[in-house]
Amino acid sequence: MTASNGSTVGGIPPEVVAFLSGKGGRSLIIKGGAGTGKTTFGLELLERVGQPNRSYYLSTRIGDEALYRQFPWLKTAEMRSRVLDAAKLFLDAVAPAGSRREPELPESQQRKIRAGREVLGSFGQERGPPTRVDRSHLQALLKRSPMPEVENVYDRIERNLPEKSLLVIDSLEGVTHKYGLEMEEFVMALQKDLVEGSNSEVVMILEKPEAGGIEYLVDGLISIQREELDERRVRHVRLEKLRATNIGQARYAVTLDGGRFSALGTGPRGIPTTTGAWKPFPDPERYYSTGIPDFDTLLGGGFRRGSFNAFEVDVNVGIDDYYMLFMPTFLNFLSQGRGMIAVLAAGESPDKLRDALVRHISPNQFDTRVRIADYTAQETEDPYILPMARYNREEAIKAMVSAEKAVAGPDRKPFMEYTAFDTFESLMGDQVAIRMYFQGVSRTKHVGNLGIGLLKPGLLVSSEILNMMDTYFRIINIDSAPCIYGIRPRTTIYSISADPEKGLPLAVLTPVV
Repeated sequence: MTASNGSTVGGIPPEVVAFLSGKGGRSLIIKGGAGTGKTTFGLELLERVGQPNRSYYLSTRIGDEALYRQFPWLKTAEMRSRVLDAAKLFLDAVAPAGSRREPELPESQQRKIRAGREVLGSFGQERGPPTRVDRSHLQALLKRSPMPEVENVYDRIERNLPEKSLLVIDSLEGVTHKYGLEMEEFVMALQKDLVEGSNSEVVMILEKPEAGGIEYLVDGLISIQREELDERRVRHVRLEKLRATNIGQARYAVTLDGGRFSALGTGPRGIPTTTGAWKPFPDPERYYSTGIPDFDTLLGGGFRRGSFNAFEVDVNVGIDDYYMLFMPTFLNFLSQGRGMIAVLAAGESPDKLRDALVRHISPNQFDTRVRIADYTAQETEDPYILPMARYNREEAIKAMVSAEKAVAGPDRKPFMEYTAFDTFESLMGDQVAIRMYFQGVSRTKHVGNLGIGLLKPGLLVSSEILNMMDTYFRIINIDSAPCIYGIRPRTTIYSISADPEKGLPLAVLTPVV
């Protein structure tokens, strides 16, 4: 449904929602090459922004049955009523039953009426809500060629007045080629008759990536492009022009997963804001659940026991973004009585991490089963902090052995090792960091722990470390949307987002297709 405050509606960019929710009518052109998702976007606008019984999709390229096969979600009775197959409309009467129109006025009188409206507008006088569709420009085109399906749409919109209607035309070329019209004159007719004269929203889809000079006629222009990213396909929607609308973000990554259009990065993100005990996901045999069912499926069950898993985080990915992926794993591990030893990355805060986790596990559980090695701290009052800067080499080894016993607990359970290698390399140099890494990998595999390694761009230790990792993923930012894809194993790109029903810290992975 339309959101008056411009918030996200079903994955549609909030700027588009705000644009189509503005006062008066608006016209919008969606352009892009073949296979970019223009039709899917138009149908999504029909459902998410249009109102029942007042939104229509005029298809000139394929029949409605073909649309239902490609987009099964259109088969509901409500959505079926919105899809208008041009081939069927052509067989309908020019004016549907129950529709009455007064005879067309002579052109001279129509000019006088239009001139009078312009004069009133120049005086700053506002007309009341329209009750009839001004067909002046359409009638001029009809003198050259009858267009029954277009007249049918005009009639439907008129019956809805003074309420606004939404019309999606797919495609402009389909109508203009069929009737031998210039695209500019047809767009002008829709703009003057429906948008300006009837306060309607008209979305026009172009079958090509260029608008051919008609951009100035409409209020909004959106383009959809497709590119390759590390041999993986990514679509972008670019907001080129949205009149009288603030464009906070000009480009969004897009997925067409499940035949639905969804702009990525529009939902909540970052540190969990909800409370309540975490309900752990069961661990399959020989695996540790990631706490994200989609990620478990991607990994074939979860992280393999005794494995070390690398996550290379791009420079433009924030901590809150990759915590959406790691937080469920931390919680799922700790909520089952296991512990964690962590070396945090630069910028990560032990206090912030604790505050986020104790929303869903007990503070005592965190304080007794989590140890965070802080190589810059000399003193601490927090039981979960290891002030490594105060120790010499022998004392540091004893402190880590003591920490391992604490996180393993009296029942000697396996524990998680979360290691940010940029911290090791910056404080100890690459050779020492690599030796510590080898020791950690050996311990993880021997004990059956879970190892998660965080890598930042430019680390000297990366090549050595990645050769030993069981899995290797990259976390990137695409148009402000955090995404992940696997190098080992190879996967498509997935967006990382909050669970749409339950919210954070529960997360979902959505294929970017």
